[in-house]
Amino acid sequence: MKITGLLTDDAVLAELGARIAGRRVELQLTQAAVAEQAGIAKRTLERMEAGQTSQLGTLVRVLRVLDAASGLDSLIPESGPRPMDLLKQKGKVRQRASGRRAEKESAKPWRWDEKP
Repeated sequence: MKITGLLTDDAVLAELGARIAGRRVELQLTQAAVAEQAGIAKRTLERMEAGQTSQLGTLVRVLRVLDAASGLDSLIPESGPRPMDLLKQKGKVRQRASGRRAEKESAKPWRWDEKP
């Protein structure tokens, strides 16, 4: 199954668990062996393979044991500045994200004789 944004969280977890189990079997490793090498309990690995939630650190450890940690690089691509943003910022690097500014209620400009 292809993991897309249309799947529910539970479906994504189930697919990831199935892929972890498939990779483990492909490498001819038992759950106990993977759990021991990852430094987790066998029951934790069983839960992961069943599609239940687990901690991100646990996932990383299991993927290292299964020689699949390099795939994490494509999970969320590294973001870089867009060329137009570089021109606007004049070489400065953004350090914070600003929220979207709301549209002003009135389109007419403010004048000095008006009260805010």
